[in-house]
Amino acid sequence: MLKEVVYCGVCSYPPEYCEFSGKLKRCKVWLQEAHPDLYQQLYPGENAEVEGLSGKLAESSIGEKREEKLEKDLLKMQAKQENREQRELAKKLSSKIIIKREARTKRKSIVAIAGLEVFEIDMKKLAKTFASKFATGCSVSKNAEKKEEIVIQGDVMEEVESYLHAILAEKGLKNVKVEVVDAAAKKKKKPEGTPA
Repeated sequence: MLKEVVYCGVCSYPPEYCEFSGKLKRCKVWLQEAHPDLYQQLYPGENAEVEGLSGKLAESSIGEKREEKLEKDLLKMQAKQENREQRELAKKLSSKIIIKREARTKRKSIVAIAGLEVFEIDMKKLAKTFASKFATGCSVSKNAEKKEEIVIQGDVMEEVESYLHAILAEKGLKNVKVEVVDAAAKKKKKPEGTPA
């Protein structure tokens, strides 16, 4: 002897528990259209005149008030979420990525990329990508400001810049400021003949 259980098409609860879903009005409309006999069984006083209303109607009006309050709260939460997303986007657009070339020894140099943490880019994964793409050593380390930066061995500044623009374009961030600093060119050689 199997008992068939009916589930609401709106909230997916059994109709006896629809008042706890926060969508009671919509659940009642669905139940009245889909299963009118069950609707009459659960809400017998709904179609009666005002004088014949039972305690069930008073309970359902409380459920309706609760549903309206929940809908208002949901709209507030959605507005807060949209505002948070807009603030994050503005923060991303106001941030800048700094690509800096620094001299090491003789003619060797390194390229350091800072400011990527704001854009939710996986630094370690990007470092591995750079290492394989440019066939060079690459690592993630902390800079003087205690923020993570990617350090690439070799003079690949132009290639890194174009690759970063492509990554940001994929994420939908085309107006991000990318500042290129060439510290290797700023270092001057000591004049010959002066004591060290």
